[in-house]
Amino acid sequence: MSLSSTSIGNPARQQRHQAIALNANPTSNYADKLTETLALLQMAVTEFSPVTQASSLGAEDVVMTHLINQNALNIPVFVLDTGALHHETLALLERTQAYTKAVVRVYRPAHEKVLSFVKLHGQDAMYQSLELRKACCQVRKLEPLAQALQGQRAWLTGLRREQSNNRAEVPLIDRTDEASKGQIKLNPLANWTWGDVWHYIAVNEVDYNPLHDQFFPSVGCAPCTRAISLGEEFRAGRWWWEDETAKECGLHAKK
Repeated sequence: MSLSSTSIGNPARQQRHQAIALNANPTSNYADKLTETLALLQMAVTEFSPVTQASSLGAEDVVMTHLINQNALNIPVFVLDTGALHHETLALLERTQAYTKAVVRVYRPAHEKVLSFVKLHGQDAMYQSLELRKACCQVRKLEPLAQALQGQRAWLTGLRREQSNNRAEVPLIDRTDEASKGQIKLNPLANWTWGDVWHYIAVNEVDYNPLHDQFFPSVGCAPCTRAISLGEEFRAGRWWWEDETAKECGLHAKK
């Protein structure tokens, strides 16, 4: 699916390509990084199957899904629909399911648990304390993640070292992740820069989340994500009311 084919007749996409214009600036060794990533994806199939890709439908994840499709790799994709995603993200999920070759599975939280949490703490509980925010993530993300990873030997993520201080030492192959519960986590884009990611999107005309055109480099649940300003870090828009060291939901917690 080309960029142009998804923007025709859609007023919500009038800002389309802004993220590409601002960010598509690859590093000098981009070709080497792409080769490294493809090698790890091939290894994922031959040595770590069954393996699946976790996709938040952010820029990194659409790149990886595109690589999986282009190379006909037997790697299904899963998305956690938390019940609180932006409508732009949900629209991209539909397009991904419609056009992608890879199997795309959607996991949702138990509805009764979400209702119970909202009844006890309210829909704005995440702003009240770190404990309540993490409890919300537990219900909406971590429990569905556990379902998605059942029977898997490994999973792929879009983590990059450049994203935050907490992720500065992300390895290509990670065997120390708490959320995985024994599965191996593979991070094929660990060495990529933001410019590398958008260069790939531009060159390959990859469909992407239009929130990126509105200065959302990191996209999560709508109540917990905002646009960032010039000079802020990539993940400054995630849980912006919290201390910098707390900015993970638990999907990528370390032992």
